[in-house]
Amino acid sequence: MLKNKILYIVAFFFILLAVGSSGFYIIGGTEKWSVVDSIYMTVITLSTVGFGEVHELTETGKIWAIVVIMFGVTGFAILISQLGSYLIEFKQYRNQKMENKIKKMKDHYIICGYGRMGAVIAKELSEKNIPFVIIEINEEKTNLMDDLGYKFIKQDATLDETLINANIEHAKGIVVTLSTDQENLFVTMSARNLNQTAYVLGRCAKQDTGKKLKRAGANKVVNPYITGGHKMAELLLAPYLEDTVSLASPNHNLDIVIDEFKLKDIDRYDGIMIKDSKFREDYNLVIVGLIDENEKSILNPDPHTILNIQHTIILLGSKENIDKFSETI
Repeated sequence: MLKNKILYIVAFFFILLAVGSSGFYIIGGTEKWSVVDSIYMTVITLSTVGFGEVHELTETGKIWAIVVIMFGVTGFAILISQLGSYLIEFKQYRNQKMENKIKKMKDHYIICGYGRMGAVIAKELSEKNIPFVIIEINEEKTNLMDDLGYKFIKQDATLDETLINANIEHAKGIVVTLSTDQENLFVTMSARNLNQTAYVLGRCAKQDTGKKLKRAGANKVVNPYITGGHKMAELLLAPYLEDTVSLASPNHNLDIVIDEFKLKDIDRYDGIMIKDSKFREDYNLVIVGLIDENEKSILNPDPHTILNIQHTIILLGSKENIDKFSETI
């Protein structure tokens, strides 16, 4: 219906152009005014650009110019108004269409907050084609998400209604990365009440808040400052490591580490088969992965695989044994 209104306004301008040009042509007289002169005079009158008259106007011609201006300005104002309404309505239509898609989602992930952490998580999920929806109230951030093609809800994540609109009942996991610990705690509690089985991952800035988040229902809590600090300390103390993953449990005496080493600096294993490398016997470590000279990743490589200095090995073991191996090399 709105499109029809715009078509009517466009038709109005063409009719006004035709009528205005005819008026100038008749009033000015065919001896002085050509068809092109009449059309040109109508256009500059409608546009109000302030150009001079093509030919000197009579009193009747001036009155006709006033009439053309009045109708032109009025029509232009209506056109701008209708275009604005159309853009707003189109945006509402797109949002409604997105909300309908979100309501049909199942086994998806919900990201509450599109800050620095939320943006990284969304990028990871998007690259892996994992379904997710972001809850963010900041318009600048939602515009960015819209450009990236992400599904999002522009509402307050602390409201239960917002979580319900994100179809939290059928969500597989919820990530809470809002700007304050208080908001994260509140959303975590609401999320757990609305979905008893989803995996809830919370972010906190203070260590005490982490304990509260777990009591509120979070399965896991991440403190980016502590995590980043541990990582930087590992790199500082062992700069030769390519990468490190720690698997520690606060409830059990378990501290498993996965480390990645390049053999280019450890030539003693060049030309040695894995079964003869004695990683298990000497260090109680296991080679769980290998990256060969062609950058091909091999999980659980064959014991008869021959190592060379172009390989990168991935070792699994306790932190104590990993440190022992690191010190030895």
